[in-house]
Amino acid sequence: MGRRSSQRRNAAMLDSDDTDSVSSSSTTRSDMMLSGLEEVQFDKETVLDQCVDALYEKRGSTREKALASIIEAFNSNIQHEFVEKKFATLLQLCLSSIRRGSSKEIALASHVIGLLSLTAGPGDKAHEILEESVKPISVALKSRSDNSKISSLLECLAIITFVGGKDPEETEESMQLMWQVINPKLGPNVATAKPSPAMITAVVSSWSFLLTTMDGWTLNPKSWQGSISYFSNLLDKEDRSVRIAAGETLALVFEVGSLEKFSGESKGSGDSSTDETNKSRELLHIQGLRAKVLNQVRTLSAEAGGKGSAKKDLNNQRNTFRDILEFLEDGYSPETSAKIGGLLLSTSTWANLIQLNFLKHFLGGGFVKHMQENEFLHDVFGLTPKKNLPASQHRVSGTDKRMYKSPNSILNKARTQFLNKQRMLSQDKNVGYYAGGDEL
Repeated sequence: MGRRSSQRRNAAMLDSDDTDSVSSSSTTRSDMMLSGLEEVQFDKETVLDQCVDALYEKRGSTREKALASIIEAFNSNIQHEFVEKKFATLLQLCLSSIRRGSSKEIALASHVIGLLSLTAGPGDKAHEILEESVKPISVALKSRSDNSKISSLLECLAIITFVGGKDPEETEESMQLMWQVINPKLGPNVATAKPSPAMITAVVSSWSFLLTTMDGWTLNPKSWQGSISYFSNLLDKEDRSVRIAAGETLALVFEVGSLEKFSGESKGSGDSSTDETNKSRELLHIQGLRAKVLNQVRTLSAEAGGKGSAKKDLNNQRNTFRDILEFLEDGYSPETSAKIGGLLLSTSTWANLIQLNFLKHFLGGGFVKHMQENEFLHDVFGLTPKKNLPASQHRVSGTDKRMYKSPNSILNKARTQFLNKQRMLSQDKNVGYYAGGDEL
């Protein structure tokens, strides 16, 4: 009775109010809601500001907690406004942590820098992040005392180069820094301790992630001689994560092409007959490498489980190497698709698949949020949110999907103009990798 009488009283009060009173009440509620949203946003920015302030503290544990909170904030929301205002300050504080911090602090700071670059997207900020970070990261990589620290540094270097690199030379410089971690003879003053399986996996995964942004013709022919043999040797290692990383990288190398740049030492001379002989030997060498890799892949795709082997890991290895075998024998790359909110995320090349897996691993809990709202990642994977499409375009044909999934689709807009200019220069020199084509 009390509840019904209360409802009647409320109804009578509304009946007695005029239209202006109702309108005023509605407006007041709307203002309160907007005020609440602004307050929540303000609170989030305040927390990030407090975290940045905490990075000035002398106590390492305080800085570690602040960095972890920043990572959480960047994973839960795309922090464009914060990056616009504070990116330079946050970058320098993170670089300071890399220079002086513990292994845990270095790992956290490296992750923050990667998230900072992904949030900023291609442009001047991302390029500044790359330029400012390469030296401190390269110094930190020389001390290989902790696997998690080295893995985070490598992933950071891969991400900031992927987003901020403006030309192939910058990308190859980062790839060389990674390569020196497991091949210290290539660099001066690098520790010669034997790399662990986890470290090898991190290097190979980060290196291949950057290789996805390169065309075969842009690679320096002197930089990667013998890399196919190196990856082939990794297929014989006991650690399955090493095998899988090496196998996927080999698939990417064959997809990229220009195998002579990855196979063996190229020796040229002024004598045309000698050059022809060298080319024949080189071709035979590449065919021999390919046959060896094919046999290794075939064996790993059907490997029987041994004592103590994890069934999940074994199945993962088998499935991966079956895909690689099908690609090497028949030319079919694995195709994947997944729905993320209003987006259909598809891959149909090894380059796309490697990019997707690397970014998913790096972003962790922030992967879905960034795939939904990060415009740079939309460009990387050719995604268009459904809300931005006319109803007639919500269903995309298979032909259109393939058009957006070529290896070149991963080149971001910041690189496109530069690369096209390089193609024109290459044509003038009769390199012959590309003939014609539209220019920007």
